[in-house]
Amino acid sequence: MSENKLRFGIIGVGNMGSGHVKTLLAGQVEGAELTAVCDGFEPKREWAKKEWPGLPVFEDSASMIDSGLVDAVVVATPHYDHPTEAIQAFAKGMHVLIEKPAGVYVKQVRKMNEAAAASGKTFGIMYNQRMNPLYQKLRELVVSGELGEIRRTNWIITNWYRSQAYYDSGSWRATWAGEGGGVLINQCPHNLDLWQWAVGGLMPVRVRAFCQFGKHRSIEVENDVTAYVEYDNGATGVFITSTADAPGTNRFEVTGDRGKIVIEDGKMTFWRLRESEQEFNARNKASFASPECWKIDIPSSGKSPEHRGILQNFTNAVLKGEKLVAPGEEGIYGLTISNAMHLSTWLDDWVDLPFNEDLHEAELNKRIAASSFKKPETEQTAAPADLTGTH
Repeated sequence: MSENKLRFGIIGVGNMGSGHVKTLLAGQVEGAELTAVCDGFEPKREWAKKEWPGLPVFEDSASMIDSGLVDAVVVATPHYDHPTEAIQAFAKGMHVLIEKPAGVYVKQVRKMNEAAAASGKTFGIMYNQRMNPLYQKLRELVVSGELGEIRRTNWIITNWYRSQAYYDSGSWRATWAGEGGGVLINQCPHNLDLWQWAVGGLMPVRVRAFCQFGKHRSIEVENDVTAYVEYDNGATGVFITSTADAPGTNRFEVTGDRGKIVIEDGKMTFWRLRESEQEFNARNKASFASPECWKIDIPSSGKSPEHRGILQNFTNAVLKGEKLVAPGEEGIYGLTISNAMHLSTWLDDWVDLPFNEDLHEAELNKRIAASSFKKPETEQTAAPADLTGTH
């Protein structure tokens, strides 16, 4: 690695991996260059060789790393393989940027985090929605105390519509053995991450969730979820998601002691109280009075750089010591919430955080054993799908 160039290798050239290849080959990330890719399936390797003539294509990540052509890897494999590939890359001295989710279950992700810490290498996760100015502003307002103490968080995120044709497009999709879950593990990792990150890292202390499996779709995993959470400061939260609502909704509402912030339709509105609700309540003597409130439309501070922004930040972190927007170790937080939602549904009971990781793994393994997915010997492929706008 030179002082001004970071050589990337992409592990997996499916939909997400090929997108990162295009970004890097187009020179959109200053200080980064793509020097190799790898994929375990021969049809994908042949497609990659034709699509990107002259770019070295390897059969597996170990041979790509051992070639000496790369300094950092982007892990864009199926979910179960994220920790495995990352741990191997750290052991070989690589900087690692993983796609979301961090993994399928917390126990394996914890091992990955330990490997990252022991390696001393830069570790990031592709939480590209942390680059969105709206969520960055929300975090700023919460952390600065502008919203006061958090009292309630509600997120209705049902605009993840997926048809049966989508689920039928791959044998691994929406199966316990192939994907490890449904909407919580595939579509919602960004939202589950932002749910805690954007409010200053506030994590639930217990969860009661109701996951519905294969609702309106012929699949074996969850595609409709309603969950209620409690925080240690007495605040509560609700998270609702679905892949079968049409049209869907994306509304994130955070209520604090000094007002309420709503993010919806790409806009942020802050209903700001002139004084805290607690202070008003202590002095007020009128039966039906309420605190004075100002409606403020928070102006947009620009377009989100999305995946390119994370790649740039990661590159800058390695070359210049810039602080990571999305440290890889933080991938465990959103996954902890989704694991707790699964476990709560499977046990039909409340789940306290931290939860019993061995119990969760055992329950997941029961479903993997009964899963319809069987890993194919080979995988046919066409050009990757256009994921523009899908996060």
